[in-house]
Amino acid sequence: MLKGHCFCGNIIYEAGHSPSFETNCLCSICRRTSGAPLVTWFTVPIEDFHFISGSPSIFKSSAHGTRTFCPDCGTPLTFSSTESPSSIDVTTCTLDDPENLPPKDLTMAKYKLSWFQLGDDLPVYLEGHEGEDT
Repeated sequence: MLKGHCFCGNIIYEAGHSPSFETNCLCSICRRTSGAPLVTWFTVPIEDFHFISGSPSIFKSSAHGTRTFCPDCGTPLTFSSTESPSSIDVTTCTLDDPENLPPKDLTMAKYKLSWFQLGDDLPVYLEGHEGEDT
């Protein structure tokens, strides 16, 4: 079981053993909600994700997307979409041990800030995983 928490430790979660879509997202919404040029995510089946303690705040970030964050320290925690109701995305760097789940690609690359330089050889997708490699 993967375990993680927000910065202040008030929100603790567990996520299933079978993460997928480990990615660095470069979209403008991830940038705005994190204050960073990208956010690293992994996906698990919704039934394999549980908040163990604390109650995150929830907000609608797009027509189909909902995000959670810690109301005390502001740490972004999850993203869920009505377009993929059976899964949830979790911010990788909130894991107790994020070293064990590195990203496998970059998504939404068409939104990358011009001054942000990619420094690895990960596959790059212009949009989601269904997008074309660049």
